[in-house]
Amino acid sequence: MILSLPVTGVFNTNAYFYVDDATGHGFLLDPGAEADTLLAVIRQRGFVIEKILLTHGHFDHMGAAAQIQDALSIPICMHERGREYTENPRWNLSEGCGLYIKLDDVSYLPDGSRIALERNPVFSLTMHYVPGHTTDSVFYYSAKDNVAFVGDSIFKNSFGLTHFPGGDEQTLVQSITQRILKLPQETVLLSGHTEPTTVGAERERSWYAPFLN
Repeated sequence: MILSLPVTGVFNTNAYFYVDDATGHGFLLDPGAEADTLLAVIRQRGFVIEKILLTHGHFDHMGAAAQIQDALSIPICMHERGREYTENPRWNLSEGCGLYIKLDDVSYLPDGSRIALERNPVFSLTMHYVPGHTTDSVFYYSAKDNVAFVGDSIFKNSFGLTHFPGGDEQTLVQSITQRILKLPQETVLLSGHTEPTTVGAERERSWYAPFLN
């Protein structure tokens, strides 16, 4: 089961539940705000969330993570470059909004990490490193369900901003064309701020054509 839940802090951001239908155990991705709302959904649905997964370290994707971690006693996982963002409110952009968000208890993982449920190890996501929007950006991919949780790296009909600390447009376009758009065409791309799209649809965008091979 995939459940998208838009949450609103300073910005509107898509949080996602990725839950195993057989066991009710699963992951929560990018809880950017509204911790109480997300916890209420978990209780109402009877989900057992085993891990919080972050696609990158901007505050609108992790703003509710610490509160949910405390409530559920579960780990927060992100790419190993994420420490630059979790420890620096300027880099995670919260400083500019007067929030000064930090995360203290994070599991930093290398590219290619397979993150599986303890209750059902067959149910898993694989982390793929796609820098450019930030230096720590990743997507989480399930070949079984043909879905990738892509954060702010790619949107429907656009891609992530690169003028924030750690951003680089050339690097991002390379990440998109050489990693995200190499996935099977039917793969559904679930982003942080737009409705779903697919690899096939985004491969048709003219701005990617010179970089695809």
